Amino acid sequence: MTRKKTILLTGFGPFPGAPFNPTRPLARRLARMQRPGLTSTKLIAHIFPTSYAAVDRDLPELIAKHKPDALLMFGLAPRARFLRVETRARNAVAILPDAGGTALSRHAIAAGEPVVLALPAPTRQLLQAVRATRLPAALSRDAGRYLCNYLCWRAAEAASENGPRVAAFIHVPPVRRSPVPQARTKRRAFAPADLARAGAQLVMVIAAALRR
Repeated sequence: MTRKKTILLTGFGPFPGAPFNPTRPLARRLARMQRPGLTSTKLIAHIFPTSYAAVDRDLPELIAKHKPDALLMFGLAPRARFLRVETRARNAVAILPDAGGTALSRHAIAAGEPVVLALPAPTRQLLQAVRATRLPAALSRDAGRYLCNYLCWRAAEAASENGPRVAAFIHVPPVRRSPVPQARTKRRAFAPADLARAGAQLVMVIAAALRR
């Protein structure tokens, strides 16, 4: 019997300044997807506590346990107005505390390592998939210096060490959790259903890439 391809879907919990993180329900919702194109794909969701220690602890354990063929990771960009498909991780970290109050006492994630690591993902196909849903999206070369970038770096490292074939990271904008009158908004606000629609297309792109 052919082994199913496994996609690990990840989100983050809340963090200072973001008491609600839409990537948590998004990852869990996507893991319940059932479509004809996913019959040979296994979807697993994991929510990282927004801490450096959680990423360093959980990611290796998840890879060892599930042996995912792909990582599809989501993070919240509080000031974003569109979805960002990240293309690389920066070897940099901000001196900002995580949700547990811990701040790293260094400016680089890995001393002596390259300035950036490319994320092994079909980024242009992912971008096209999001835009096909009529949601604004762009490629990004800067994942920041906080937990999202930190996870990108650790995922790229794992991929380079015979880990997942694909490691994709998507930054999502904040979402509205209740209806907002159109007259009171200057721009279209994202809703959870928007993220779910885009996320579903991203999953399908990665599942197709794993079949090739």
